[in-house]
Formats: sequence, structure tokens, C-alpha cells
Amino acid sequence: MIRSALITLALGLVQLALVLILSPLLLGIVSRVKAMAAGRVGPPLLQLYYDLAKLARKDAVFSRSTTWVFLVGPLAAVAIPASAALLVPMGSGRGPLGFTGDLILFAYLFAMARFLTVLSALDTGSSFEGMGAAREVAYSALAEPALFLGLAALASFSGSLSLGPLLTAAGQGWGVASGPLILVLAGWALVFLVENCRIPFDDPNTHLELTMIHEVMVLDHSGPPLGLVLYGASMKFMVLGTLLVKVCLPTSGNPWIDWPAFLLGLGALAVGVGLVESVMARLRLNRVPQLLVVAVLSCAFAFLMLLLQPVSK
Repeated sequence: MIRSALITLALGLVQLALVLILSPLLLGIVSRVKAMAAGRVGPPLLQLYYDLAKLARKDAVFSRSTTWVFLVGPLAAVAIPASAALLVPMGSGRGPLGFTGDLILFAYLFAMARFLTVLSALDTGSSFEGMGAAREVAYSALAEPALFLGLAALASFSGSLSLGPLLTAAGQGWGVASGPLILVLAGWALVFLVENCRIPFDDPNTHLELTMIHEVMVLDHSGPPLGLVLYGASMKFMVLGTLLVKVCLPTSGNPWIDWPAFLLGLGALAVGVGLVESVMARLRLNRVPQLLVVAVLSCAFAFLMLLLQPVSK
């Protein structure tokens, strides 16, 4: 029993270290792909690491109207993805801290991070940040049902309420349930883009307050708090991207195969996001809810297909 606990602890530390170290690199890949598609040299792959180091050396500036709530958002932006990373299986069949029903905790950890970020934005008293917070909450009201319906569909297919067996069964089930899995993957891809504030839902590089969503909520952050926000965004990209990668890739049970395949899958996901942002423009704000409804319906149809016509596993 002690040996099992030590193995779980070691696996958790390795997985957490990978998230902490590699997550900024994924956003560097996205930026580099966008630059190459536009015919530019673009920033180096390690640009976010340089930015984080620079922000860590700067002093933070705080408005006189803010309280301690203002700092909760940046702290939660890093702490919550790090906690969620221990629930998902990356190069193995089960997360280090996985348990029956952990999919509910996984989803609501990110809901808590969003709630605290919104509180942090509202604490400034800025009308622009309040506008961005309202949009963030409105979009999440449609993104969360898509996430839960996708989890329900995969739970119905795998017969498990734990993320580890659930995602493992999905990766190995393409031969018998390709249709529902494609629908779940399509719905989750849209959820992934909106949760990470990527095109076509949001533009992380925009500087026009009237059209920004997530970026406008962190306008008053500077120095180390802004660095925490950027770092947390990269960690969220990697942790949520794990869901898509694990659905696409079967698990062999051999860590020397599963871990390289998983890391290559994350790299391919970052390249795909860069290509999407290179060929698409941001949607008008009144079109975003329509696309999120498509994500909800896609996952709902997948759930009904697996519920009404159970496949043999």
C-alpha cells in the first residue's frame, strides 16, 4: 500500500512538473504557426517564458479602488489548472488523483477559476472590465452544458464516472463508436476554443476594449499578477487540451509509447489552433452564442446516440 502511494505521488509530481514546464511552450507554438502562415518570422518559441521572467521582475501597480479580491483571480488562474491537471490522465490510463466522479470536480474547478476571475475584474469598478465579465459569464453558460453532455456521452460509453477510464475507453472506441466520438470531439473543440479565448470566439491579441472578452478583464493587472494570469492561461490550454488528445489517441499501456504520443498530440493541437487562427476571423459577438449552441447540440446528439443505441465494448 505504501509502494502504491509512493508511485501515485511520483506520478503526480511528474505530471504536475510537465504542466508547469511545458504549458508556455504550447502557446509559443501557436504564435509561431500564426507567424509562419502570415509569412513572418514571428516570436521565438520560448517568448512566453521570457515574458513571464520579465513580468516577475517588474513592480505591480494597483488601483486605490481595488481590494484583496483583485489578487484572487491571478492566484486562482494558476492554482486551479494545476489542481485539475492531477485529475486527468496524460501519459497513463488514470490521473494521479483520479476517483469516481472526478469529472464533476474537474469541470467545476474551471468554473470556480472563471468565477474568481470575474470577481477580480468587477472589483476594479471599471465599466470595460464589467462588460468583459458579463460576456465571459454568458459564453460559459453555453460552454458548460456542452462539456457536461460530452462527459455524459463518454460516461455512457465507458460505464465509468472517472476521467481516467472514461477517456481511455473513448480513445480505444473509434472502431465501434466513431460517429458519437466525432460529435463529442467537435463539440469539445469549440468548448476548448472558447474556454481559452481563441479565435473565432475571442482574439487574445486584440487591443480594442469594445470587442475584448477575457483580455479586457485583466487590463488592470500588471507585473507578477499579470504574469500569473498569462501562466495560468497556458496551463489551462494544456489541461483542457488533454481531453481532446486523449479522446483522439488510444492508450497502449506502455508509458514509453503513451507519453511521447501524448506530447506529440498536444503539439499537433497547438499547431491546429494556430492554423485555425490563421485562416479564420473572429466572429461577430451576436454569432458566438449560435456556434456554442452547435457545440451543445453536437454533444447532446452524441449522448442520445450512445444512450439509445448502446454499442458493444
